[in-house]
Amino acid sequence: MTASVAQDAAEVENRSNDTGLDVVTGAFSYSGRAIAQVLGEHGRRVRTLTGHAGRADANSAVEIRPLDFSDSPGMVTSLLGATTLYNTYWVRFARGRADHAVAVENSRALFHAARRAGVQRIVHLSITNPSIESPYPYFRGKALVERALAETGVAYTVLRPAILFGGDGILINNIAWLLRHLPVFAVGGGGDYRIRAIHVEDLARLAVAAGASHGDAVLDAVGPERPTFLELVQTIRGAVKSRAKIIRVPGIVVPAASACLSLALRDVLLTGEEYRAMADNLADTIGPATGTTSITDWIADNASVLGITYANELNRHYQRPRTRACCVR
Repeated sequence: MTASVAQDAAEVENRSNDTGLDVVTGAFSYSGRAIAQVLGEHGRRVRTLTGHAGRADANSAVEIRPLDFSDSPGMVTSLLGATTLYNTYWVRFARGRADHAVAVENSRALFHAARRAGVQRIVHLSITNPSIESPYPYFRGKALVERALAETGVAYTVLRPAILFGGDGILINNIAWLLRHLPVFAVGGGGDYRIRAIHVEDLARLAVAAGASHGDAVLDAVGPERPTFLELVQTIRGAVKSRAKIIRVPGIVVPAASACLSLALRDVLLTGEEYRAMADNLADTIGPATGTTSITDWIADNASVLGITYANELNRHYQRPRTRACCVR
């Protein structure tokens, strides 16, 4: 942990008895849930803006407001009184009317609502290696969102994770599931592109520390290890005692193979853009680690449960729950 992050963590400890209000977008989703939990542990009141109120636990202390980008006055009202906005909102892939261009405009609307509401600081989750010149809409959109955030005039920290693991994360679990169920696992090209993953709880602690910091900052949110993708798959294979054969295939084959598997699984396993960006080493950085959890150790510690069930992205994010927990709106 760097000295500045350590200082920010100390500031969080100083705020432990402060019951001030913070807002987290998507506090019942993956990274948002982890951030909300850490905030709660430090005595902060948490409000969420979400389109998935039905995911709240029956005993959740999180205040719930709708995340409606078309209702700017409503977003301003929902953000009133908040010290910090922790923004985890994004669109992983285009679906229906939602695409990366829409996500950029929605993010801009959220940031301006935060400014109008008097929010003092925004902590925004971005991606490693964003670029307005990127050929990939995901990475180009993330860069445009970072620029929109800087233009609001609200103090901010941008955290740039590549891949998350831990908790109920999807990627590592589903690689394990495929290794448990398929006779072969295809790796595109040489598989020598590196992955700089961070544990979701490390990311959450980093975000909350950033919420207590001062000034503007952009920080890679990355763990201590940089395995190649092939090494990562081999590690998971060994941990879950899979007998699947790992084969290398031309990179052009991967998106087509993933699309076929996605149809069978009724999900979006891996988009062509995601594979090509990973193969271009955009999930890697060479800077210092800001997370402490070893992905290798975590895989070994969780081998007995990894990949036992498949985690369906579409069901998790787009399917309405059959029953809804009672919640405050």
